[in-house]
Amino acid sequence: MYIIEMRNITKEFPGIIANDDITLQLKKAEIHALLGENGAGKSTLMSVLFGLYKPEKGSIYKNEKQVNITGPGDANLLGIGMVHQHFKLVHNFTVLENIVLGVETTKNGVLQMKEAREKVANLSKRYGFDIDLDKEIRHISVGMQQRVEILKMLYRDNEILIFDEPTAVLTPQEIEALMQTMRDMAAEGKSILFITHKLDEIKQVADRCSVLRKGQMIGTVDVASSSKEELSEMMVGRKVSLSLNKAEAKVGDTILKVRNLSQKSAEKDKLKNISFDVKAGEILCIAGIEGNGQTDLIYALTGLDDIDSGEIYMEGEDISKAKIRKRTEAGIAHIPEDRHKHGLVLDYSLAYNTILQTYYNKDFQQNGFLKKQTILDHAKRLIDRFDIRSGQGAETVARSMSGGNQQKVILAREIDRDPKLLIAVQPTRGLDVGAIEYIHQQLLAQRDSGKAVLLISLELEEVMNVSDRILVMYEGEIVANVDPKKVTFQELGLYMSGAKRDEVAV
Repeated sequence: MYIIEMRNITKEFPGIIANDDITLQLKKAEIHALLGENGAGKSTLMSVLFGLYKPEKGSIYKNEKQVNITGPGDANLLGIGMVHQHFKLVHNFTVLENIVLGVETTKNGVLQMKEAREKVANLSKRYGFDIDLDKEIRHISVGMQQRVEILKMLYRDNEILIFDEPTAVLTPQEIEALMQTMRDMAAEGKSILFITHKLDEIKQVADRCSVLRKGQMIGTVDVASSSKEELSEMMVGRKVSLSLNKAEAKVGDTILKVRNLSQKSAEKDKLKNISFDVKAGEILCIAGIEGNGQTDLIYALTGLDDIDSGEIYMEGEDISKAKIRKRTEAGIAHIPEDRHKHGLVLDYSLAYNTILQTYYNKDFQQNGFLKKQTILDHAKRLIDRFDIRSGQGAETVARSMSGGNQQKVILAREIDRDPKLLIAVQPTRGLDVGAIEYIHQQLLAQRDSGKAVLLISLELEEVMNVSDRILVMYEGEIVANVDPKKVTFQELGLYMSGAKRDEVAV
């Protein structure tokens, strides 16, 4: 008998079938992983279960009785709770206020918080959540905010818990604590659906795993008897190498030199006295939890934002106050964090997106008029070289392409300019293991051809596997300079959370 059964669910959006006749069965007290590449339909399926979407076809059963879920209110009444990838919290409310929001107890119009406080305090103690109920959400860490979301579900006595990519913004210590919490919940009889693309976490906690690909159910397997290689092949439909074979770095001259970089905002120091070098033939990775100054640093380096003090040198030339085009021409390439906001003009064709920084060169224009055929030929060459998949080739509108292929367009454009420094910010975010494998190989090829690579990543496996040297940022400062071959995941997590500092000069 299944506690939840989704039978033949079909959910369509304009031009796409997100879920195509999917059947998913959850047993009582099991941790069931939902694995799939970006856009496979995992979050859509869980949003159907939680009542955020109404399916075109299919039915949902709880304990073999058909139920009608028209919204999150119905889901909650059935004991279904969800921790979303982007938390749903009111930042200027306290922890306790957020937990009871929507299910408050009132008497004559006045909030009655005493019983709620006792219940939440007991739940917090039971699961080892050391959390201050009177702190405002904006003053607590991302890991603590996630605990608030979990307490919201527990407070409502939910017995079916959905976690959507729950470890995306956590340190290794917080991830380990979450995994233990999930095990404890399953041991108490709660049933967990766990959306992820991280194979290690599935192996660590899940009992069974269902794999989605392009909106279809590929199959459900027992995790203990399935290898990571088998799971990844189910996910992308081909064999994938999960390890990166790389030779020792042949480090050359300094390409980028940053000295005493500082940047202030009205509320805080965004960057505090940052200094480091990136050399030819190395991949230097800047690691850290999101929101600790990495984005501000990249904006400062690429010219998207001004700095208050400090210097930036490219091959000895001071570019601290240079315009973006001057920095581009000095040899800086940039794969931005947000491919839609800063990487592409979504309503332009693939071809025009490949010349965004070079359209003014005589190769692509004459007397102010673009040479359309030359641009199309250029794009076709990049399509072949970087294996970019698109419906109408070079004339495909960028918006219509998959995330992985959009990322390949950006990568192709930046690498084709033959840069001296490639700045890659979250280059594999939201991509499947096949696309990740490809991007990593390209970064490595740049390094091995004597280019400098500056990688900014939140994915610890990526940080450890791809980089030759790691700097850790915490609250706008560089707090560690470590060797990936010598540092552990746990030690890296301590630096990232501010619990440890390394005073070694960078």
